[in-house]
Amino acid sequence: MVKPNKVIFVDDELERVFDEMSDEDSIKKAIIRVVGNLYENVFCGRNVKKKLIPKRLIDKYGVDNLWICNLPFAWRMVYTLVRDERTIKETVVVILGWMDHKDYEVLFGF
Repeated sequence: MVKPNKVIFVDDELERVFDEMSDEDSIKKAIIRVVGNLYENVFCGRNVKKKLIPKRLIDKYGVDNLWICNLPFAWRMVYTLVRDERTIKETVVVILGWMDHKDYEVLFGF
């Protein structure tokens, strides 16, 4: 198992959206649970084959690896793994977002 040095949101806007979610929101609770799992093992999600990574994520974030975690009600959270720029020994989990199944299908072109 690989444990990350930190788990972060891809940008301030995504973090703001998360912070504004109700603490009772089942999706927020699930994201918090997944983050806890990620601190134990960065590979707890399902890996997306490189050829299936949506071009939109590659163009917007420069993603070269993508992972998916299931959330309640068929929602999904996507994240990528990067090396800290200061040292190649540190792994950072970057949460790219979460979406309902309809948006997930659109993202992946199903």
